[in-house]
Amino acid sequence: CTRFDGPPRVVALGFQLAEGRLIGPVDLFADPGFDRARQIALEIADYIRSHGPFEPHRLPLEEMEYTTLPEILEKLKERFIKVESPEEAKNIAAQV
Repeated sequence: CTRFDGPPRVVALGFQLAEGRLIGPVDLFADPGFDRARQIALEIADYIRSHGPFEPHRLPLEEMEYTTLPEILEKLKERFIKVESPEEAKNIAAQV
C-alpha cells in the first residue's frame, strides 16, 4: 500500500505458462531497477500533497452533509483564521 492512498494504482504482475501450468504472479516492480522510479514517484506525491486537499480525494462538499463533517466544522469554527494573503498565511503557519 502507498502511504496515504491505499493500494497501488499500477501493478506489474508477471505470469509464465510452463507445461500447461500457469505460474505466478511475480511482482515485476520488485526489481531494484525500479527503485529510483519509486523514489521519484514518492517525491512527486509529497509535492502534490503539499498543496492541500483536492477532490476527488473525498466526496464533493454538497454530498458531505451525510457525514459527520458538518458537526466537526461547527465544533472547530472558532479555531479557523481568516487569511487575506499568502504572506499572512506563511506568518500564521510559522507560529504554529
